[in-house]
Amino acid sequence: MLIDMKARIDNMDVDLRTVSASQAAKEMRENKGLLIDVREPAEVSANPVKSAINIPRGVLEMKVLERVKEAHMPIYLHCASGVRAKLSAEQLIKIGYENVSVITCAISDINQAHGE
Repeated sequence: MLIDMKARIDNMDVDLRTVSASQAAKEMRENKGLLIDVREPAEVSANPVKSAINIPRGVLEMKVLERVKEAHMPIYLHCASGVRAKLSAEQLIKIGYENVSVITCAISDINQAHGE
């Protein structure tokens, strides 16, 4: 049986933590967390978030281990709509990361919250 993306997100078997851009920015100032943009490089070039590193969703599980070696490191994920960030968070949780949050708002809100 095929399922659409809404059903896929609704039926994830992990608990996803979602935060606002301002909450993520506040927490990151306190916990030295890492903001990861999971959009494709062309999307990032067109509308960047300067405080984020870019690791596209398609290679996230392979590349994140190069940047984040501690399972407890706070990680904040974002994309354009929230879907890729949620799918990415699910995978990071499944490979052992313990402190993963998803930011689901407009890129402009993220930039504003981070003073960009």
